[in-house]
Amino acid sequence: MVDKVRELALKIIYKIDLKNAYSNIALNEMLKQNKEKLKLTQKDIGLISEIVYGVITWKLTLDEIIKKYSKIKLKKISPWILNILRISIYQIIFLDKIPKSAAVNEGVNLSKRYGHKSSSGFVNAILRKVSKKDYEDLFKIENLKERISKTTSIPEWIIEELQRENIPMEKIGYICRNSNITPKVSIRVNTLKTTKEELRKILKDKEIITKNGILNDFLILEKAKSIEDIKEFGKGLFTVQDEVAGLTALILNPKKGDNILDACSSPGGKTTYIAEIVKNNCTIEAWDVHENRVKLVEQNVKRLGIKSINTKVQDATKYKEEYFEKFDKILLDVPCLGLGVLKRKPDIKWQRKEDDIEEITKIQYEILNICSKYLKPGGELVYSTCSIFNVENRDIVFKFLKENKNFEIQKIKFTHNKNEEENYFEKYIVDNKFLQVYQNEKTDGFFICKLLKKQ
Repeated sequence: MVDKVRELALKIIYKIDLKNAYSNIALNEMLKQNKEKLKLTQKDIGLISEIVYGVITWKLTLDEIIKKYSKIKLKKISPWILNILRISIYQIIFLDKIPKSAAVNEGVNLSKRYGHKSSSGFVNAILRKVSKKDYEDLFKIENLKERISKTTSIPEWIIEELQRENIPMEKIGYICRNSNITPKVSIRVNTLKTTKEELRKILKDKEIITKNGILNDFLILEKAKSIEDIKEFGKGLFTVQDEVAGLTALILNPKKGDNILDACSSPGGKTTYIAEIVKNNCTIEAWDVHENRVKLVEQNVKRLGIKSINTKVQDATKYKEEYFEKFDKILLDVPCLGLGVLKRKPDIKWQRKEDDIEEITKIQYEILNICSKYLKPGGELVYSTCSIFNVENRDIVFKFLKENKNFEIQKIKFTHNKNEEENYFEKYIVDNKFLQVYQNEKTDGFFICKLLKKQ
């Protein structure tokens, strides 16, 4: 009999792998569709999530181990059988709580359903040879770039780009390793509806353990499952958001009465935080180029009870004279390669290619150059990405400043509490000009720069 948990994990991975679906969206949709039908328990959902994110995260490493034992080239193996091998090897190598015999037997059972007559024998032969030593052996690879790539499951082109930016290989290894760790769940308290103390009490009553975040309005959750399914989320008491993403709103430093533009606002985490900071006492235009993404912003605005945000389908790369020098503050959290959030969205590293750099940086510069014209003299603009390449970040800013002498970089300033570490984010400020965070145990990777339009 085929195990329902591993079969559903297989279907989700297949959808992500073959149809380029986003891992978090595919996982949530399939769980929602099958939870009642398959009578899935929280334990089942936890294991499905573990397998799906684990296989997508470690695909390159898992494929290296398959190549070690398979006489058939990967591209000639059926996608179903290849993913069955990945699922089984992930369990053998990375999940101590699952016996190897169980991983092998379930893999063979799945191959009988999703392969042809000889598939089960092929799968069985490979899986019985696999052991944790296969992963340990990858650390013996002499070439450092290849070793980092295969032991951290990061494509070599990403490592090569970081090398071109003169980042030491030791630090590159650190960045790559931290791209695979299980991310912490952080939530932002909606101070329009509750307080941190009240929310902590509510969550404690639900047996959800919390601790203070680095920033004043944030909590870190311990062992939280399906946090967006609880009624307090639906009532708008909090937003799920990484703390470093929340920094963009704090560094923008909105004031009561400001007229603010968030030109790339979906799904609305940053733009709603701006509204919360000034207690709805401002006017915010929230744009996105796609109507469905604007609707995501509208859903969050409604859920959080925010009155100061007006949404609009608008392409930020197309100049509109009507917005010339209209805004006091502008946030540009521009589209990017997203390599700072790999631990949350591991599929990004397989969907993105080196060739994407030229196209994405062109879009980033166009948005900055055009939207800067919408800023009033004396106004401030924050440029940010959830990426880690200089070519998307400081290089864009320096090119813009070279061609726009009426702008200058502002020193990064923000206020936050000292619950965990005093001045935690200050150590990531470079030359008083940028905040460049590489993914670490606490936060995602992120870049933030603040610009002033001279009077």
